[in-house]
Amino acid sequence: MADSKREIERKYEATPETRLPDLTRVAGVSAVVHRGLRELDAVYYDTEDLRLAAGSLTLRRRTGGDDAGWHLKFPVATGIRDEFRAPLADTLPSSLAGLVRSRVRDAAVAPVVRLRSSRDVHHLLDEDGALLAELSVDAVRAERLAEDGRGRTAAWTEIEVELADDQDPAVLDAVERRLRKAGVRPSASASKLARALAETAPKRRRTKAAEETGPRTAGDHVLAYVRDQITAVVDLDPAVRRDLPDSVHRMRVATRRLRSAFKTYRKVLDRTVTDPVGDELKWLAAELGIDRDQEVLDDRIRARIAALPRPLLLGPVRGRLRLWSVAGRTGSRRRIVSVLDGKRYQALLETLDALLADPPLLPGAAQEPAQALPKAVTKDYERLATRIGHALEQPPGEDRDLALHEARKAAKRARYAGEAARPALGKPAKRFAKRMKAVQTVLGDHQDSVVARDALRALAVQAHGAGESAFTWGLLYGQEEAAAADRERELPEVWAEAADPALRTALKG
Repeated sequence: MADSKREIERKYEATPETRLPDLTRVAGVSAVVHRGLRELDAVYYDTEDLRLAAGSLTLRRRTGGDDAGWHLKFPVATGIRDEFRAPLADTLPSSLAGLVRSRVRDAAVAPVVRLRSSRDVHHLLDEDGALLAELSVDAVRAERLAEDGRGRTAAWTEIEVELADDQDPAVLDAVERRLRKAGVRPSASASKLARALAETAPKRRRTKAAEETGPRTAGDHVLAYVRDQITAVVDLDPAVRRDLPDSVHRMRVATRRLRSAFKTYRKVLDRTVTDPVGDELKWLAAELGIDRDQEVLDDRIRARIAALPRPLLLGPVRGRLRLWSVAGRTGSRRRIVSVLDGKRYQALLETLDALLADPPLLPGAAQEPAQALPKAVTKDYERLATRIGHALEQPPGEDRDLALHEARKAAKRARYAGEAARPALGKPAKRFAKRMKAVQTVLGDHQDSVVARDALRALAVQAHGAGESAFTWGLLYGQEEAAAADRERELPEVWAEAADPALRTALKG
């Protein structure tokens, strides 16, 4: 993996005549040291249709300065980006190529813009001489390299203030107050590349379609939701590769929401087209979940062990759990990356793009959202109601556990249906989704207990076979059994609130 750092900076408009104010009057800044002029030459790469720029990513090969090499930047928040660096090379390093693969696919990345900057650098130091921030005045010259607009140029001057590592962002606030007082204003562009692309772009007449705003039909709303989930899958791909916290879970949720939308809004999107896509999304979620499910189960059992008094921990309980956990894992971060690099996943992304480019809309897509969406949401509710009723009719035991598990899946789908309809139906859809989530939570905890009991039974068998006491595993099994019973007692009340007819009446306006 390439080296990475968190970049926190702010940019300001300037002219060649702009003069910096006395920054030693900024709170905490004791000295401003001029570090001289640096000549930087950066070539920015993208696909022909600027897929990276569309996602606010920048990929460049820069010479000059003290950080020559390949740089890839991902947006985190306004003024904050994660930067990945690789050594200078003639071609894009593989460590960076993997992080952009979900966006570029098989398309070639080629030079699109060249930026040459004369950078006048100043270091802002505290009373101990530690670096607080680096301020530079950049005279930028941009040249379009792509065929579309090749040779067009632009030039501007800007001020950039970048926070030093491990410093308080309040430093940037204080510097900004001083700059604003001197008449310096924040830049309208988020990055040099964004400004270069905008100022060197060929002039085109806006089309009527480009001027239309907001979804109007049921199909528009469903496609907007589908587009959001596809975007989430693509955006989370690099985070999964980097093994960032919760990234695998969030990517799986996006795939599940997509599959649910395809099923819920079957009167809007043709399922003969979407069902095969849903099958591939199910495959991807399963691949992502191999270690995630084991991790969740480990955490649950580990928390129960931590809550027990020491006298009740008989035998090498933690060591047994650790061995069992390792055996249950595939060591699969490497496996997940291989899946994301594989042809099947790349084909899925292409299929999702094609679905958005030519959506399989049915006649129901042309209906008013207030007409079509409540019907679809209500149908998912009715499906859930049937499963809840069936589950509650079962005597306690395996059959009820299986029925409650099926109800949990229906509750999740009903919740997602409400969330998808929220932009069109507003607060009624929000309240509906919230109640469905409450049902899902109760049923989800019940299912987690079922899975945990199976694991605890297996751990008890292993412990007994190794000559260890199985007492603690039996005790934990009993706790999980009690927890499941609590959820079963809780369910009727939670379901009664979710089944309130007023919720569905409100959806219909």
